[in-house]
Amino acid sequence: MIKEICEVNMLLGLVQYDPEWEDKERNKQKLSWLLENNFKETDLLIFPEMTLTGFTMNSSEFAESVNGESFEYFSSLATTYKSGIIAGIIEKDRENYFNVLLYINKKGKLVKKYRKVHPFSYSTEDKHYKRGRKPVTANIDGWNVGLSICYDLRFPELYRFYGKEGNELLINIANWPITRIEHWKTLLRARAIENQCYFVGVNRVGKDPKLDYNGFCSVIDPMGNEVVTAYDEEKILMAEINKDTVGEVRKNLPFLNDIFLI
Repeated sequence: MIKEICEVNMLLGLVQYDPEWEDKERNKQKLSWLLENNFKETDLLIFPEMTLTGFTMNSSEFAESVNGESFEYFSSLATTYKSGIIAGIIEKDRENYFNVLLYINKKGKLVKKYRKVHPFSYSTEDKHYKRGRKPVTANIDGWNVGLSICYDLRFPELYRFYGKEGNELLINIANWPITRIEHWKTLLRARAIENQCYFVGVNRVGKDPKLDYNGFCSVIDPMGNEVVTAYDEEKILMAEINKDTVGEVRKNLPFLNDIFLI
């Protein structure tokens, strides 16, 4: 009975925090304190884009292998808190750098890696990072989960692929500024509605050298309703989602069956 509940329901922890600019060690300390004082049981903890550095263009200075020090830190969190982890790092692969999302399971093992498909050219991200080449779906506790990073949110074709493949949950980790936060909120809802699934957006708060951020970490259900949201504060936002809800919406409103161009 417990196994069945775990497969249908998922407990999420959305970590909305203010990273210190380009300071991995201080950010590890900050996150460890936040978890020690606020953690509740979860199946999956989700952190913002470039979790330990902020949205830096100094890719060569902060890049590491996917099994490097940042992975080791998040792996230790996974085993300590018995929770899956989704976090962002800067990956070095030979002479190339990538903006990467890691999925680490509850045993601390790296299961999936997603490289951001759409670098943010407006901020010259495309000059400092290579782009990823493919969508990536992770199986997390029996859920099919489509992975994405920040600017990807503006490109519905990526999520259409995930929706057509039947993913029940989509996740986007971001550093999305206040100046365009209404776009963030609208696009999260649109991606959930058009793909009839849950959409989770995890954004940061605070400031970096150029921009201000107010979070609006959110969980949106398959009908576009807001399950939870938070803004302008550091916190771990908790939400429980149910896979049967996705199945019922898709059965009662079989819109995904009528996609013909992909």
